[in-house]
Amino acid sequence: MFSITVRDHIMIAHSFRGDVFGPAQRLHGATFLVDATFRREQLDEDNIVVDIGLATRELGAVVSELNYRNLDNEPDFAGVNTSTEFLAKVVADRLAERVHHGALGEGARGLAGLTVTLHESHVAWASYERAL
Repeated sequence: MFSITVRDHIMIAHSFRGDVFGPAQRLHGATFLVDATFRREQLDEDNIVVDIGLATRELGAVVSELNYRNLDNEPDFAGVNTSTEFLAKVVADRLAERVHHGALGEGARGLAGLTVTLHESHVAWASYERAL
């Protein structure tokens, strides 16, 4: 399996509900490094997984929709604990929509899968992996 990874970052504010979250139940900020890894079994006719420039642009577009937002105030996340794991899935699903709509070029239609990893620190991160 071949893969390429592109990176961006996101800065958000949010709070959690539930004792398991301790002090994170209060409003707090988080900065995540966001990695999107695109996979395919065979390289395309240009010998690439996907156009890195297009992948970078589309990841940037997805994270810009969330950047500098208080997720507690976003209608899409009403009543949801926006955990790192949950946000990795949100970014992956939004990227997958862009792949399916052709935003990463026709060659991206041959992609097998996508993994999005949100790094919340140098010692902790969460990922969501999905088929395309």
